[in-house]
Amino acid sequence: MARIPRITNQQILEAARQVFLQQGFGASTLEIAHQAGISEASIFKRFSTKEELFFAAMGIPEKPLWVSELESLCGKGDLKENLIKVCLQIMEFHREVLPLIVMLRSRGNALPEFGGKEPRPMQDVKALTAFLEREINQDRLRPCDPQTVAHILLGSLMNYVFVEQILSQVSIATTELPLISGDRATEASTFVQNIVDIVWQGIAPSQD
Repeated sequence: MARIPRITNQQILEAARQVFLQQGFGASTLEIAHQAGISEASIFKRFSTKEELFFAAMGIPEKPLWVSELESLCGKGDLKENLIKVCLQIMEFHREVLPLIVMLRSRGNALPEFGGKEPRPMQDVKALTAFLEREINQDRLRPCDPQTVAHILLGSLMNYVFVEQILSQVSIATTELPLISGDRATEASTFVQNIVDIVWQGIAPSQD
C-alpha cells in the first residue's frame, strides 16, 4: 500500500513562498525543505525543478476573496459600507500580491502565463464594474459609468499600496525614521473611508 504523504503540496508551497520572498530565487531548496520539515528529495518528488516550485509558490490566486465577497453583497445592506469593506479587502489583496509580482519580475519576464485569459487587473476591473452596474440597475446608485468608477477605486487602492511598499523599502534602506507610521491598519482604513466618501458624492442615489 502506498504511503500517505505527511505533508501536502500546499504546505510545501507555503514554506517555499516564505523563503523565496526573503531570499529571492537564489534561495536553496535545502533551506525550503528545512522550513517545510521534510527532506530536499521530498520536494523534487512533488516538483520536478526548482523553477516549477518557484512559479507554483509565487502564483497569484485565480479568484481573490474580495471578488467572491462582491457576489454575496450585491443588492444587500448599506452599499456605501459594502464599498468600504470591499475596498479594504482589495487593499489587503494587493499588499499580498505586490511583493510576489516584484519577486517574479526580479527573474526577468517571470510572470505566470494567463493561458488565454485576460490579465488579472482587467478581470478585477470587470468584476467591480459588473457589481456597480448591478447596483445601478437596482437604483442603489445613480446612473453613471461603472467602469470609470471601478478604475478610480482600484487605481487609488493599488497606488496606495505601491507607495506604501516603496516607503517601507526606503525606510529599511536608510537609518532615518520610518517614512510611514506603525499604525498601518488605521491609516489604510482612513484612506479607504476618504476615497469612498469622495466617490460616493458622485454616485450616491439621487434621494440621498
